[in-house]
Amino acid sequence: MTSSERIFVQAIRRYCADHGIAVDVRAGGWLIAMHLGKVRQFAFGYDIGLNSAIAHRIANDKSATAEVLALTGVPCIPHHLFLNPKLGRNVVGGGWREAMLDLLRDNPQGVVVKPNEGTSGRSVFKVTTATELDDAVGEVFAMSTGLVISPYVAIEEEVRVILLDDVPLVVYGKQRGADWRHNLDAGAKPVLLESGEMRAACAKLASDAARAIGIIFASIDVVRVDGSWRVLEINSGVMMEALAKLHPDLVQATYDAALDRVFAGQAH
Repeated sequence: MTSSERIFVQAIRRYCADHGIAVDVRAGGWLIAMHLGKVRQFAFGYDIGLNSAIAHRIANDKSATAEVLALTGVPCIPHHLFLNPKLGRNVVGGGWREAMLDLLRDNPQGVVVKPNEGTSGRSVFKVTTATELDDAVGEVFAMSTGLVISPYVAIEEEVRVILLDDVPLVVYGKQRGADWRHNLDAGAKPVLLESGEMRAACAKLASDAARAIGIIFASIDVVRVDGSWRVLEINSGVMMEALAKLHPDLVQATYDAALDRVFAGQAH
C-alpha cells in the first residue's frame, strides 16, 4: 500500500487483508480484482460491483436519472439532455441551439451547463447570457458526447447520503466555501449529520431515489431549494476521499459493509 493510493483502493486492500482475500490492483488502482477461492470479484473506478448494469448506467447519466425520478414522482432537479452535434444530424437533429436558448429565456436567473456523465464538478458552468451559453456548450462538447442543462437554483443546503440496501450508512452536509458550487473538489467541507429531522428527510428522499432506479450501493446528493428537498444526482461509484480525511474509520466501515455484501458471507 502506498500513501498516494486513493482511499477507495486502500479500503479494499485493508478489507481483503482482514478477510483472507487475494487482491490484485491494476491500471493504477482503477481496476481491482479480488479472489476468494474460486470466486473473483472486481471493483472499477469507484464502483464496488454491487449494482446492476442498468442501475449503474442510469445513475451515471444525469438526464436518465432525472427522467426516471420524474416518472416515479421523486422530486428532483431537471436535467435536459443535448447530444454533441458532432454525432451527426441523423442522431442529434436540428434546432438544438434554439432549444438551449429557450431554456435560458425560461430561466432568467441563469442555467447550469455540465457534462451528462462525470463527477466532481468538472466543466460545470453557470451562464446567464447567450454568449456565456455558447462558450460553456463549446467547452463541454469538446470533451463529451452529451451535456445537460438545468435551471440555476439557489441551493440552501446540500446533503450527501450513502446508502447500502436502503440503509443510510453515512449522511453529511456539504459546507460550501467561496465557490457557488457544493462540490467537495471545489472546496466544500463535509459535516456529518448524526441525527435529527434534516437527516431523516434526506435519508428518506435518497432511499426513494435509490428504489426508483433499483440501485443497491450509491451516494445520492439531495438539495434544499425554497424549503423543499430534491434529488440533484445519483452516483453509482461511491467516493469518500474528502470524508476519509476527517472520519477514516467511518469510511472504512462503510466500504467494509459493502464488501461484506459483495462476498455475501464467503469471507472470514
